[in-house]
Amino acid sequence: MLQLSIFLENAKGRLAEVISLLAELKVNIRALSLADTKDFGVLRIIVDDPEHTTEKLRERKVVVSLTQVWVLKVPDRTGGLAEVLNQLVKHNVIVEYMYAFVERENEQARVVIRAQDQAVMEKAMRELNLPLL
Repeated sequence: MLQLSIFLENAKGRLAEVISLLAELKVNIRALSLADTKDFGVLRIIVDDPEHTTEKLRERKVVVSLTQVWVLKVPDRTGGLAEVLNQLVKHNVIVEYMYAFVERENEQARVVIRAQDQAVMEKAMRELNLPLL
């Protein structure tokens, strides 16, 4: 799955401005994560049509990139995430970052994972046959 990474300067109202722009563009945000440093932040979002959304944001001079991530279904119970991560570790997957959300329709947990090595992650996914979104 493709994730949008939107780079934001740390300035009053900038996050609200970008979120409002997404609303104006009729983009439904399925999941998000916000990380920041002293000077800038990275808003990572999952949307229904990432390529189209990226194009529209770039037209508005927003700095955005597309990143390959994996969205895994995780058992929504105590230890569910630990089980999935332990399986990935056994297959040499190194997680760069991750964030989670719950799918409303099915009330199921999902975890978004960016792996350090996409080929290793792809191989692990094939071998483990983990459920993907």
